[in-house]
Amino acid sequence: MSESPLTKKTYGIGFSEKIGYALGDAAGLMTFGLIGSFQQVFLNKTLGIDPKKLFVLFLVARIWDAINDPLWGRYIDKRQPKHGDRYRPYLRWVSLPLAIFGVLMFVKIPGLTENQYLIWAYFTYIGYGMLYTAVNIPYGSLASVITTDPGERSALSMFRSIGAGLGGTPAQILLPMFVYTTVLDANGQPIIDARTQKQEQVLDPTKMLIAVVILAVISVLIYQLCYKLTHERVHGLQNHKDSNVMGTIKALVKNRAFVMLCIASMLLIAAQFFTQSMYNYLFIDYFKEPKRYSLFTVFTYLPMAMLLPVLQKLVRRFGKKEICAAGMLFSAIAYFVLWAVKTTSVWVFLAFCFLAGLGMTFFVLEIWALVTDVIDHHDRMTGRREEGTAYAFFSFTRKLGQTVAGVLGTLMLDWIQYDEKAVTDLAVTKMYSLSTILPAVMCLIMALCLGVFYPLSKKRLQELRLENEKEAETEA
Repeated sequence: MSESPLTKKTYGIGFSEKIGYALGDAAGLMTFGLIGSFQQVFLNKTLGIDPKKLFVLFLVARIWDAINDPLWGRYIDKRQPKHGDRYRPYLRWVSLPLAIFGVLMFVKIPGLTENQYLIWAYFTYIGYGMLYTAVNIPYGSLASVITTDPGERSALSMFRSIGAGLGGTPAQILLPMFVYTTVLDANGQPIIDARTQKQEQVLDPTKMLIAVVILAVISVLIYQLCYKLTHERVHGLQNHKDSNVMGTIKALVKNRAFVMLCIASMLLIAAQFFTQSMYNYLFIDYFKEPKRYSLFTVFTYLPMAMLLPVLQKLVRRFGKKEICAAGMLFSAIAYFVLWAVKTTSVWVFLAFCFLAGLGMTFFVLEIWALVTDVIDHHDRMTGRREEGTAYAFFSFTRKLGQTVAGVLGTLMLDWIQYDEKAVTDLAVTKMYSLSTILPAVMCLIMALCLGVFYPLSKKRLQELRLENEKEAETEA
């Protein structure tokens, strides 16, 4: 009997390889992070595209992803690698066109009408999404063939999350300090807002483009490092000619662990993208301090640095599912309090963002270890190893989260009758309320999905590990 990939043990991956794997998400988030922080603001405020038209754009893009992503995952599963590696080559060759489309998304071509800008947005946004899929599905699947050791997989998940946090730092922390310009009146004097007595500031498309070009070039270089530093150790994965995309998806839908993780992950992305995008509006129009927006990311991700030294100890003691569920419940409470207090102090607001980020950090750092758990569980349920298709479906649900964020943001702006040319006090007050209560609800649903309905508890994972070891001994 041929040895299953689950029974092969690949221990002892080095620190440099963990760093190399982390660099893959750092490179991806260099440009992907711009979408959550600036794309809706850029398309709405800079290109002048109506939020309702953006809603249709996001919807069309996700309909296409529902077709494209599973087919791409199946192609990767079926492809016979020429030189032994199934996933790494995509990091090397697709990173350049991905970076180019990342730049094109933030190009303002002078003199176009709103509809012409909208066509350009369709081309660049959907093109970028397809190329991101072409890199991200192989990258996500790579962890399962670097090692089969549970501890090392958990470490890879943690390093990947660190890489994602570092990769998103320029878009979320550095750019807000440089890409805004003070609005001047006809006499060249700064325009002062009557409500806050602070200077009006707007996104500068030229500064934005320069920053995006720099980040795109850096992302390509980092992807090449990821390719050089990682290795695929688990080979010989069988292509199953008797399976198909729909058959795999049907099996995944029956896997309750996979479904619950997909829902929770979708909402995690939705909450992150929604707050990144809407809080950009909030810092511009409610607090009138757009440069302070960078501190929102600092206060949200600071808990990651604090928890890294103790995270693995907490996982070993309580279990991945358990600490992630508790953390999301804590985040929900923090957002509910932030909604209730309706603060006008940017520092109080940031303090509660820190608390929300503290609770969310557990899930952010452990999510990729949970993905490998559910893919292993799928393998045990079906007898087939289909990382590409499974990860493609998982990746699609995360893109749905991105769309949920865009849809909620669009509906919110429409409901509060937001007009970027004449922002009212009533509109920004409603904006504050919705921007805090919606993340609270999403975090609460995530806590329920992970804590109540996700079945792979610490005890159950230990049982599955023992079963796999017994099967390995029998085959030996």
